[in-house]
Amino acid sequence: MSIADNKKAFHDYFIEEQFEAGVVLQGWEVKAIRAGRVQLKEAYVIVKNAEIYLFGAHIGALPTASTHIHPESLRTRKLLLHAEQIKKLIGKVERSGYTLVPLNMHFLNGRIKCQIGLAKGKKQHDKRESEKERDWQREQQKIMKQHRR
Repeated sequence: MSIADNKKAFHDYFIEEQFEAGVVLQGWEVKAIRAGRVQLKEAYVIVKNAEIYLFGAHIGALPTASTHIHPESLRTRKLLLHAEQIKKLIGKVERSGYTLVPLNMHFLNGRIKCQIGLAKGKKQHDKRESEKERDWQREQQKIMKQHRR
């Protein structure tokens, strides 16, 4: 079940591969995510010290958060992947000019997972072409709908 999607990622990037990563969270963050208070629009994934981190994901604290903690909504969160996957991603990012972007956050067997994508940036003309393709698909659907009647 999806919690939050990053629709902007599919607009700005060509997604080549997708990986599912666990996220290291604090207790108040889990409660806030379950309440749907997460936003991935400005977030991105960085590689630091052979580890992968989710940077810029906004998780808004609930007003019922504990009084003895001071929630930091934009903190950097570590992503959990297998060692082979991390090595592969680091190699692609450093050598091939790829970028890592968070695509969505979802539940899997009661745990919160983050889908990250290995992506290449789109140029402006690519974005226009994608939009034309989407409009054409929509137009085809309209024509097919009218034709069936």
